[in-house]
Amino acid sequence: MTIEAVLWDVDDTLFDYTTADRTGMRGHLTAEGLLDGFASVEQALGRWREHTDAQWARFAAGEVDWEGQRRDRVRAFLGRPLTDTEAEDWFVRYLRHYEGAWALFPDVVPVLDLLAGSHRHAVLSNSSLRVQEYKLRVLGVRDRFESVLCAAELGVSKPAAEAFHTACEALDLAPHQVAYVGDHPEIDGRGAAEAGLFSVWIDRTGVHAVLPPAPDAAPGPPADPLPGPRRIASLAELPAILRPDTRFGAPSTFG
Repeated sequence: MTIEAVLWDVDDTLFDYTTADRTGMRGHLTAEGLLDGFASVEQALGRWREHTDAQWARFAAGEVDWEGQRRDRVRAFLGRPLTDTEAEDWFVRYLRHYEGAWALFPDVVPVLDLLAGSHRHAVLSNSSLRVQEYKLRVLGVRDRFESVLCAAELGVSKPAAEAFHTACEALDLAPHQVAYVGDHPEIDGRGAAEAGLFSVWIDRTGVHAVLPPAPDAAPGPPADPLPGPRRIASLAELPAILRPDTRFGAPSTFG
């Protein structure tokens, strides 16, 4: 098997979203005088993410436009009516704190450098082009990827096989010629594996010792099992997995 290209997830795979989200929200709520209204930053983040998911679903379904979902997210989070201008201004102030904390994981650029001559690179994200194109440019790595594909424009999201297959078609490669690297064990790890890609699940925190069985899995092994995702703790392990005949990084672990 020869892997010709690597498809990448963005948030919490290349970009340290969790840290930026927490740092940005803490800074913003402190500046707004709202932090004392929550038991912890984690509680505030949980509430913000809940409303983010709900409004994103409305945007993806075409029920609200881009600016509308941002304003409605703020209104729901604060629990009070705001004019469009008030809600938009609040969101822009939040973005300053959030974007100020943006950073790639330290292992990203070294691995992209190592693989630059041997593999093509592209992005498949469950976000939107508007978000991820901008993010990758700010982080200085947009030119590393020949294409950026996102669920909002594709009309289909991971873990659906169609999302992975559409990305492979954009690369003009068969699924078995493409590796997918992502941080979520189900959406990325299992989704890519079941779509026939060479799936690499990056588990930076080690929270998941092994990948749990699929919720609808029948007892016993399937008749024709697909290879599961290869679990790694750092992107430094990736070149050795993609090019097993060379000696790069540490040996991978398997979940």
